[in-house]
Amino acid sequence: MALLGQASGGFTESSSALRILHVGVRNTIGQLTADSFTQTNPPVVAGNATSASGILDGVVRGVLSGSIAFARPDNGGDNTHGGPTPAIAAAGGSTERVLGIFINNAVGNAFENQPGVASNRGPYVSAQGTYGNKLYETEDILGGGALTYAVGDQLLASRNGYLTNNAADVHANNTGLVIGILKIVPDSNSDELVYDQRI
Repeated sequence: MALLGQASGGFTESSSALRILHVGVRNTIGQLTADSFTQTNPPVVAGNATSASGILDGVVRGVLSGSIAFARPDNGGDNTHGGPTPAIAAAGGSTERVLGIFINNAVGNAFENQPGVASNRGPYVSAQGTYGNKLYETEDILGGGALTYAVGDQLLASRNGYLTNNAADVHANNTGLVIGILKIVPDSNSDELVYDQRI
């Protein structure tokens, strides 16, 4: 079941994958890492990782709206965040931890304002809230096979820095960290996960 109410098409035609329903904290403290503007998508495991919405087309570089913001001590230390790094996502060994969910693409979109590039800031939402997110794993990224989502699922951080309910694909430093609880499952009416955020 999709959300009740009507929409003009504005949110379905948005270039952002994250739709804010009830916001927690919009966090702008910190600088983006250099690879926040250049990473490929998906950044770690390319094989089976997809998104149901078509948001993830493999062309856009940098961290994406709806992807997970990680603390990044590898990038000069203090006060930086970005997407996951391949070696750490697979094996751990760092304090690369989940901070929240990026609101916008870091690079921005053609013919739109590009505040991330101008300011080196990547705002993310943290501290609870309710959100719709079109960017999530639809496949088991390590073994293949489609994922099935159900109301009440715990949403976790995949190695690629996208939402997943598959514990086998979780980012090595964030095992067991619940990002949100799923409220509405994607269907033919809506291609987004709607969840209550827990971080």
